[in-house]
Amino acid sequence: MAKDIEVAERGEYGGKDYTDPPPAPLVDAEELTKWSLYRAAIAEFVATMLFLYVTVATVIGYKHQSDPNVNPADAACSGVGILGIAWAFGGMIFILVYCTAGISGGHINPAVTLGLFLARKVSLVRALLYMVAQCLGAICGVGLVKGFQEAYFVRYGGGANELSAGYSKGTGLAAEIVGTFVLVYTVFAATDPKRNARDSHVPVLAPLPIGFAVFMVHLATIPITGTGINPARSLGAAVIYNQDNAWDDQWIFWVGPFVGAAIAAAYHQYVLRASGAKAMVSFRSNA
Repeated sequence: MAKDIEVAERGEYGGKDYTDPPPAPLVDAEELTKWSLYRAAIAEFVATMLFLYVTVATVIGYKHQSDPNVNPADAACSGVGILGIAWAFGGMIFILVYCTAGISGGHINPAVTLGLFLARKVSLVRALLYMVAQCLGAICGVGLVKGFQEAYFVRYGGGANELSAGYSKGTGLAAEIVGTFVLVYTVFAATDPKRNARDSHVPVLAPLPIGFAVFMVHLATIPITGTGINPARSLGAAVIYNQDNAWDDQWIFWVGPFVGAAIAAAYHQYVLRASGAKAMVSFRSNA
C-alpha cells in the first residue's frame, strides 16, 4: 500500500507534478508584526460585512414582498423566493471570494477558517484574527440593514437563523453539519494544488464551485434552519435582532458548522490526500 501511495504521488517522469505548500506553524508570533496579516483581516471584515448586508437585505425584502398584509393578491408568488435567497448567498460568496482570495484567502466564514486551520493551511494566530474580523463584519453588515430599514427589519425577524417549526434540534444540527461539510469539502477540492496541476486542462475558478456549494446548501436547508453554515452570519443577525428566538438555538449554528468543517478537513487530508499514510511512508523511508 505504501508503494502504491508513493507511485500515485509521482508524475509521468518520476517526480511530483505539483507542490504542496508547507504546513502553517501552529503559533507564529512573528506574523503579528506583519502588515499583510492585518490587511487580510481587514479584507475579511469588509467582505463579511458586505456579505451580510446584501443577503440579509434580500431576506427582509422577500419577506416584505410576500407578506399577505402588504400584497394580499398574490403574496405567495411575490418576491425572489427561496431560490432568489439562495442565489443571493451563493452569488455573494462567489463575488467576495473572487475579490479577496489573493489577499486573505477569501474565507468569509469561521467554519471555513477552522477547517483550513485544522489542515494546517493557516496559523492559529491568523485563524483567530480572521474569526474575530468575520464576526465583527457580520454584526456591522446586519447593523447596516437595520439602519436603512429598521421597521421592516424588526417586523420580519432580522434575517436571524432559527429552527423551523416541526423540526427537532437533532435534525437542525445534522442539517448544519452536512451543509457545512459540503461547503468546506468544496473549498478544499477547489483549492487543492494537486487537483489544479493534474486537471490543468479543465480550468477551475475556485470561487465558482464554492459559490455554487453555498447556493445548493441553501436550497436544501433554508426550510429547516434558514441555513447557517456560517457562525458569523448567524451571530451577526442574532446580535442586531436580539430577540429570544434568535438566541434559543444559536448553539446549533456554531456546533454544527464547526463539526462539519472538522469532518471535511479530516476527510480531505487523511482520506482523499492520504496524509496519514504518506507521513508513515516518509517515516519508514527515513528509518
